[in-house]
Amino acid sequence: MTHIEKCLTAKGIKPIVTYQHAFKNTYLYGSFSPINGDSFIWEIEGVDTQLFEAYLNAFSHHKPNELKVIIIDNAGFHSTKNIEVLANIILINIPPYSPELNPSEKIWGYLKQKYKNKLFKTIEDVKEWLHRTVQTEFTESRIKTITHSEFYNTAFTNHLNV
Repeated sequence: MTHIEKCLTAKGIKPIVTYQHAFKNTYLYGSFSPINGDSFIWEIEGVDTQLFEAYLNAFSHHKPNELKVIIIDNAGFHSTKNIEVLANIILINIPPYSPELNPSEKIWGYLKQKYKNKLFKTIEDVKEWLHRTVQTEFTESRIKTITHSEFYNTAFTNHLNV
């Protein structure tokens, strides 16, 4: 579905934007470090608890000697009641309605801004655009810039000095 955004035109001229309304989806799961700009992104075809568990398992194997602290919101598929979380992952739930505490939400907002006013013929075109955008836009320095949080940087630095 095309996400319409403001654009510049001459005064008194109404912009013409091609619009498409279709219901085909792809999803990205991702974890992004505001400390060093590292990222791990997974494209999937849905959202549910089993897929979330599979994502955590795959993420656990990305730099397996590293402890991963993941901020999660209260989405239904983030439920951890019946899933196994591996030893190198710690999940921290944020309070409801506080997406500003989740570094990943800042990345998704950035990505959505890039997606505005674009028209894709097929879901494969969307996926190709996503892959290209993730590869070219999500450098370590850009991830650090987008997700920067003095709160997390201070907490992490203080933890290392203990």
